[in-house]
Amino acid sequence: MNNTLNPVILGKDDFKLLKQFAQTFPDNNSSETMSLAYELNRAVVVEDNELPAGSIRLNSYVKVRETTTNKEMAFSIVMPKDADIAKQRISILTPMGAALIGLCKGETVEWKMPAGIRRFKILDVWYDQEQKNS
Repeated sequence: MNNTLNPVILGKDDFKLLKQFAQTFPDNNSSETMSLAYELNRAVVVEDNELPAGSIRLNSYVKVRETTTNKEMAFSIVMPKDADIAKQRISILTPMGAALIGLCKGETVEWKMPAGIRRFKILDVWYDQEQKNS
């Protein structure tokens, strides 16, 4: 993952929940948990009401565009127990979820995958289902 130019800004509630989850996850040496732990270790933690507008937090809906293919995707980032790809809910433990948490609308994130580096531009962030459908 290479989004070190983008600050990771998390609200206290999300940070506390994710930190506790990462520490108690049965396989906390898995690549998924280590990706989340990396993002948590570099996070700037702020009061929840001080999060920048358009910041990605748990249960946010996010619309991204892959910069190479221009393919757009929209989904919500949730805890693993709530993940359901059919409902466009991806786990915070997925590479995409871990890479996006704490970033903001307008930023670009990239990480190395087996097929090469993938880059995604964050197009929009919203927090409830009604906004998604408007």
